[in-house]
This record gives sequence, C-alpha cells and structure tokens, in this order.
Amino acid sequence: MKSYRNIGILASVVVLMFIPLTGYHALANDPPAAASNGFDQAQRIALVSAFGAELEAFKAQATIEKTVVLNGRTVYIGTLGGQKVVMTLSGVSMVNAAMTTQALLDNFRIEQIVFSGIAGGVNPDLRIGDVVIPTQWAEYQDNFFARETAPGVFTPPPWFQPLLPNFGMMFPNTVALTNVNGTPDQEMEYLWFSADPEMIAVAQQVAGDVTLDQCTPTGVCLSEAPIVKVGGNGVSGPTFVDNAEYREYAWSTWSADALDMESSAVAHVATVNGVPFIIFRSLSDLAGGGPGENEIGIFFGLAANNSAKVMTAFISALPRK
Repeated sequence: MKSYRNIGILASVVVLMFIPLTGYHALANDPPAAASNGFDQAQRIALVSAFGAELEAFKAQATIEKTVVLNGRTVYIGTLGGQKVVMTLSGVSMVNAAMTTQALLDNFRIEQIVFSGIAGGVNPDLRIGDVVIPTQWAEYQDNFFARETAPGVFTPPPWFQPLLPNFGMMFPNTVALTNVNGTPDQEMEYLWFSADPEMIAVAQQVAGDVTLDQCTPTGVCLSEAPIVKVGGNGVSGPTFVDNAEYREYAWSTWSADALDMESSAVAHVATVNGVPFIIFRSLSDLAGGGPGENEIGIFFGLAANNSAKVMTAFISALPRK
C-alpha cells in the first residue's frame, strides 16, 4: 500500500511538500516517438480542454493544419493566437487527464501546457461564471482512510503523521514523484504542484481585459458580472462534489478557490516531466454550496465559454518563442 512509504520519511515530508521541482526540460528530453511518428517536430504549446464546448471554441479561432489520433482522441495541430499549438480533449477524470497529457508529451515537442475546464466553486467570495487561475494545485483526495476507534472518532496509526485536518476517516496524504531530469527512482513528496510563475504573470496581465459572459444563450443571467481571479489554490480528485459540508472542508482546510476532476493530474504529469503549466477553471456550480439543485446543467456552457475567453487572450499574450 502506498501509505506505508510514510514510515521513516515523515520527518522530511514537511520540508519537501512545499518544494517545487526546479528547471524545465527545455526540450532536451525529446519525446521518444517524435522522430518516427511523423506527427510534427515543431515546438508547440499543448492546449488541453476537459470538455468539448471549450475545445470547439479554440478550434473555431485556430488555423488547423493537421489532425492525428492518440489513444482514441483526436489531436488538432495548428496555430492559435500566433502560437504553434496542439489541441485536444482530456476527457473527464484524473486518469484520463494524466493519460492525455503524457501522450502529448510523448509524441510532440511540448514546451508549455495550458489546461482549461469548468469547476465547482469553493471560495465563498467567488460565484458561478468566475474564472480562477490558481498558482498551485493539490490532489486533495489522495487520502489515508483511518480506523474508527470510537463512535465518530478516526485514528490513524502512530507512523502516519497527519499533515492537514481530516474529513471523517479521510486524512490528506502527499504524493511521491520522480522526475525525468532527476536521479532515477528518487522520489520527492509533494502536497502542491506549482504553476509556472511566468505564465501566471501573463495571465495577470490579461485578466482585466476580458469581458466575460453574464447570461446564457437561453437568457438566464447571473446576478453579478463574473470576474477573473489569478492566484490562490485549486484541488482535484476523482469525485464529483455536490456536498455543502465537504465543500466547506475543502475551503477551510485547503483554501481552495475551485475543485475539479482533472487539473491536479495534469499538474502532476507536467511536474514529473519538467514542463511549465498553467490551468484555467471557470465555475459552473458551487459544489453543493448553492440553494436548490446543482447548477451545472444551467451554467455549464457559460462557464466553459468564459474559461475559453480568458485562455484565448492568454495564448495571444504569451511571448513568442
């Protein structure tokens, strides 16, 4: 079991969990398949979307030169906003997102990863339609499930030292990573994966220049105009959250602006490969914090369009390489 690796290394976890890997691959670690697959040899930005509505928005603005299929997913090769890009869908779930991201890295010369999608809102100061661009991401549902030692009391074994407050039996854990540029088989413990600071700075520059949608095509309007928030935290896990109590836990424990089912997997793969990344998420619902039923069915399209708008402006503003 993964949790047993905590034995004997807990003293180093607190130090290591906040240390991001340094240095990019700078394309020195060329994808092994790139020389023979005939896809493309240009340095490109990977634009990955969680849902089809966003990808369609990017395709409509891009010049598509070629399409290929990787693991059953169509990859569009071309230019967008003056940048050479590859575009594809990740699919929903942590595993799908990780597989798609790694496949792009294995088959193309990817210099940056830009991911977008919708998300559940966690920060009580944010609303549906807002776009968040966190500076760090965590796999918040990578947990140790503790025994119930008394009614309502959950106690992990002595060798497991909790890092953050638990939610019932669930105690957050770190994730052990190797790195393509590091010593083989040498793992480091991560709690947070850091987005690229230079890309975050570009996002900050364009954040105030984008006009976001406030109404759906059917005329359902938000009470306030959406905003773009750059900075803060995001979390991802394998579950769709529509529970007010768990949402409050995600805010009080992780200070998360948003939660979703893909972003941290993309961040994980990017970190292992030493590739800079940034992630855009637009809030389609409040993860169980809103009155009545979940709002995603109403505001899915609006949120996806807002995320695409900010991401497209960001791509156009990125320095040409």
